[in-house]
Amino acid sequence: MTSTTAATIFSTGATDSSCCRRVFRVATFQVGHTRSNLAFLRTTRNARCTITSSSPSVILAAMATEASAKVIDGKSVAKQIREEMAIEILRMKESIGIVPGLAVILVGDRKDSATYVRNKKKACESVGIKSYEVHLAEDSSEQEVLKHISEFNGDPSVNGILVQLPLPSHMNEQNVLNAVCIEKDVDGFNPLNIGLLAMRDREPLFVPCTPKGCIELLHRYGVAIKGKKAVVIGRSNIVGMPAALLLQREDATVSIVHSRTKNPEEITREADIIISAVGKPDMVRGSWIKPGSVVIDVGINPVEDATSPRGYRLVGDVCYEEASKIASAITPVPGGVGPMTIAMLLSNTLTAAKRANNFK
Repeated sequence: MTSTTAATIFSTGATDSSCCRRVFRVATFQVGHTRSNLAFLRTTRNARCTITSSSPSVILAAMATEASAKVIDGKSVAKQIREEMAIEILRMKESIGIVPGLAVILVGDRKDSATYVRNKKKACESVGIKSYEVHLAEDSSEQEVLKHISEFNGDPSVNGILVQLPLPSHMNEQNVLNAVCIEKDVDGFNPLNIGLLAMRDREPLFVPCTPKGCIELLHRYGVAIKGKKAVVIGRSNIVGMPAALLLQREDATVSIVHSRTKNPEEITREADIIISAVGKPDMVRGSWIKPGSVVIDVGINPVEDATSPRGYRLVGDVCYEEASKIASAITPVPGGVGPMTIAMLLSNTLTAAKRANNFK
C-alpha cells in the first residue's frame, strides 16, 4: 500500500462529503478492500475533512503511513542486462569470431568524467566488449579530437564511438559529435538519429542511452505506459527531449516541464509517470506527485554532507523521502538510472556490431 498526500484531489480545499468520497475511491483503487485498508481509508477520510489544501505539511503528516513506494532497482536490472549481453556476445564470438568494440575519447582531467570512463571500461570488460580509449589534454585542439574520431570511424574493429561530455569550452561540441559516423553513434546524439526518433514509423539506428534506460526500467517493472499521462521535467537534447519522444512512441500523453513553465507543480501532479532530469537537488517535492504515480529520477546531484567521508552525498532531482511515501514506485539515487545508462551504452554497441557484421 502506498501512502498519499492526495494533493491534486484536494486542490480545491473542499471539506464536504463528496471530497471524502473521492478520497475513498482513489485510495480503494490503489490498495483494495482489506480490513486494514478500510481502516486506513476511514482514518484518511476523517483527517481530510478537518484540514484544507492550504496546509500541505499537515496533509503529509495526516496522510502518511508506514508503507512506501516500490524501489525500482536500476543496479539489479543493469546487472541482468549485462548477463544477457555476455551470453549474446559469446555466441557472436563463437559463431563469427568477432567481438564488439567501443572507443571512448576523453578530453581533460575532470574527475567525474574520468570516473564515468573507468566505469564504462569496467562494464565493457564484464560482458566481453573490447574497449579502446584515447585521453587527451585539456588544451588539446578540436582538430586532434576530430582526427581520432576519423580514425575510429574507419576502424572495423570499433563498432561504437563515445566522446565523453562535457568538452572543454574552446571546442564546438556540435561539430565533434556530428563527426561520429552515424553507424557508430552509440550515444544516439547524431541529429539524424534524433530526427528519426521524432518521426512516426521511422526507427533511429540508436536511442540515447539514459532515456532508453528509463524506458527499459518501466518495461522491466511492468509499468503500463500506453494511454498514461507522463511528465518529463527538463528538455535537454541528451535526456529530456528524447525521453519525451520515447514516451510518445509508447502512446503516452506527454507534457514537458522546463524553466519557463508557469505552473510546473500543477502539471507534474497530473502525471502517472514522471521522468525528472534537471540537475537540481530535491526540486520535486512530495506535493508535486500524484498518489500512485511512478517516478524515474535521472538527477545525480552532489550536496554537502559533513557526515560523509567525501564531504558530500548524491541526491536526485526528487525529494526521495517525501516522494517514496506517495508514489507507487521510484528509482533511488544512486543505484537507479545511472547503472542503466551504461547498460544501454553496451546494448547499443552490441547492436552496432551485429548490424555491421549482419549477425542475427
